[in-house]
Amino acid sequence: MKTSDMIRRSSGTCLLVLFLSLSLYGAAQERAPVRDINGVWNGAAVMDLEPFPEMTEWGQERFDAARPFRGPRAVVVSDSNDGFRMCDPLGFPRSVFYELRGVEFLETSNKMLMMFQYHRTFREIWTDGRELPTNVGTYEQGAPDPAYLGYAVGRWEDDTTFVVNSTGFHEGAWSDPEGHPRSVSARIEERYRRIDQDTLEITVTIDDPVAYTEPFVAMKQVITWDPDQEFEEQFCIPSEALEYISTFAPER
Repeated sequence: MKTSDMIRRSSGTCLLVLFLSLSLYGAAQERAPVRDINGVWNGAAVMDLEPFPEMTEWGQERFDAARPFRGPRAVVVSDSNDGFRMCDPLGFPRSVFYELRGVEFLETSNKMLMMFQYHRTFREIWTDGRELPTNVGTYEQGAPDPAYLGYAVGRWEDDTTFVVNSTGFHEGAWSDPEGHPRSVSARIEERYRRIDQDTLEITVTIDDPVAYTEPFVAMKQVITWDPDQEFEEQFCIPSEALEYISTFAPER
């Protein structure tokens, strides 16, 4: 066989391998169901967060007043003012930053339900075209009260990305276990992008000019589809929390 023929045959084989590889890659990408994130997903006990930016005077004041019992500024649990230690709601976005080892999405005709294994709580994300409220916590007639999970609306941006926007947060809840605040008027965007059948990428962006000097991405992580997972019973029980705090309280 001539050298030129061998080169042509070798080149053709390489092109065939490349074509098959690209085809398989494309097929893998197509495995992501269209407009579907239903099911149970599994993340981490503590999701990795991005650094928070510089805070405003309002935000810094509240951050300095927080006494967390986790992280670099941790105090003993009995000295903490984290409402979570007494089973107060985690609130949002803390509920997706912490204990995301079990979360289930269930889409209905007018909303997406987001159900958390931890505390056995659920969140409503409305998909019926409504707008977010702009008067939460004001004295206007009919104005909604601030909510621990806020008020959320969602939409499909494309076949694999579900986008959620929320606002109207109860300022008593922290954004994370370290005590970073967020104001009632904060706007938080979540992007749930289904990369393939088994992988969901979560990106959380916080825009809160009351608390921070610039918008920022707080988290970009992936969680894994786990269709066989059954939720464990993970309640926060006030009587047990009191006993725990009493046990680990330092002597005065």
